[in-house]
Amino acid sequence: MNNPWFVASAARVFEVEARAVAALVARLDDNYSEAVRTIIDSTGRVIVCGMGKSGIVGRKIAATLSSTGTPAFFMHPAEAYHGDLGMVQHSDVFIAISNSGETNEVIQLLPFLRQNGNKMIAFTGNPSSTLAKAAHCHLDIGVETEACPLQLAPTASTTATLAMGDALAVTLMEARDFKPENFARFHPGGSLGRRLLRMVEDEMVSDNLPFIDGAAKVMEVLSVMTKSKLGLAIVRNEAGDGLITDGDVRRLLEEHEETAFEKSATEFMSRDPVVVQVGTRVEDALVLLERHRITSLLVVDHSGIVGVFKK
Repeated sequence: MNNPWFVASAARVFEVEARAVAALVARLDDNYSEAVRTIIDSTGRVIVCGMGKSGIVGRKIAATLSSTGTPAFFMHPAEAYHGDLGMVQHSDVFIAISNSGETNEVIQLLPFLRQNGNKMIAFTGNPSSTLAKAAHCHLDIGVETEACPLQLAPTASTTATLAMGDALAVTLMEARDFKPENFARFHPGGSLGRRLLRMVEDEMVSDNLPFIDGAAKVMEVLSVMTKSKLGLAIVRNEAGDGLITDGDVRRLLEEHEETAFEKSATEFMSRDPVVVQVGTRVEDALVLLERHRITSLLVVDHSGIVGVFKK
């Protein structure tokens, strides 16, 4: 049963957090532009650091940066202070996250960063804080109020921090003209990686292709199609190869009824099947399938038909 009070509570949280994110727009200034330029000009990586909830958000920001063309990783401030600073190179840009700007575990890293010559971008809600003043660029992620009714649990502030990190990642993507194929390189296991990185020969069926002679009758065609489990038969004919699909057989039966089984493959095959060359991207093959409203393509090379690519 729907509880109006529960719904009202959730709505209030959404409103508070939406206002917190919207308020960030007015705070975008030269610091933001300088932060973007600092990362673009760097020859190193971006190291994101934060404690507690800020650290959890920082891990997501680092992951988003890495997957969108900006090499980045998260470093826990306590681990950094106990040896992980050895991974920090002079050319790296450090993003330090602390809503108060006074988180001790992050502040204690400042002497090393100064001595090492690292440029630091601070995400804080307090422009007058120690961290903000020490930073090369300060991005203000402060909020008027948390969504938490006790004003204790980081809620709106972590949402604002995450939004600022997303904005930074997207701006860097656009500045670098990061394209879908670049994104796919970092996500080869996803659907986009499949479409943009893989070629038709990586996914086509090439073994025991359902070839049939042009003189074959309907029952033989059906037998070959059934055995192949591809829902089609490839017709070899002196006048040119063709293709027979389940749909072709159904249309034959509807149009000719009793005489249908007397027809030969060449009489009802598609004479100009859609083909793609070996080396065609899966993305381009899928576009062809959608454009022609079909489910299969023949794959060819210099020797002829070598496979079937299916949606």
